[in-house]
Amino acid sequence: MHIPDGYLSPATCGAMYAVSIPLWARAGVVIKRTFTRRTVPTLALLSAFSFLVMMFNVPVPGGTTAHAVGGTLIAILLGPWAALIGESLALVVQALFFGDGGLTAIGANCFNMGFVLPFVGYFVYRLISWGTPFNARRRWIGAAVGGYVGINAAALAAAIEFGIQPSLFHTATGVPLYCPYGLAQTIPAMLVAHLLIAGPVEAVITGGVVAFLGRYHPDVFSLNPYERREK
Repeated sequence: MHIPDGYLSPATCGAMYAVSIPLWARAGVVIKRTFTRRTVPTLALLSAFSFLVMMFNVPVPGGTTAHAVGGTLIAILLGPWAALIGESLALVVQALFFGDGGLTAIGANCFNMGFVLPFVGYFVYRLISWGTPFNARRRWIGAAVGGYVGINAAALAAAIEFGIQPSLFHTATGVPLYCPYGLAQTIPAMLVAHLLIAGPVEAVITGGVVAFLGRYHPDVFSLNPYERREK
């Protein structure tokens, strides 16, 4: 799902940075207000976990790759704004030191995997698990479904960003200047890979970790400032 350099126009990359910068600023304000000394190392650990799982890229038909992300898990444990910061840190390190995702596309990648994924995933999780104790079955079911829906929402966002390039940026003869594939190609290529491969992996990871923590370490969920402390 990492967008490389050269696939999005400079105008698109600039627009995605313009969207992401206020989100980063808002996340910084929320974290400064709600984080504690216990929360900071937890975010660092979860960000490292996300970095690790994103490094396992599986090539799929259509010229793209699929991988888990872990953004919904961070959102469940620390809140979606913390997930934005954690995912963004992982994505920046990957782009700078491993060439996984382009530098010009950091704004787009952070928006897709750092904002869309955890916010959508967390919303679905809370919708399913609201009002239940931390060790309830609906908690890990909601986490699994949220992880699945969140990663596919992010994949759809990336597919749209890819797919609009040929229509917006091309030569006078119609030759695409950046991503050469339209929406009819990018949406199926991205969604099939994530609906069938990355989505189930994300669901298993997110649901499994939440089930384990809910059973043995339910106090961890209270780190999330948006989480009601259920008894």
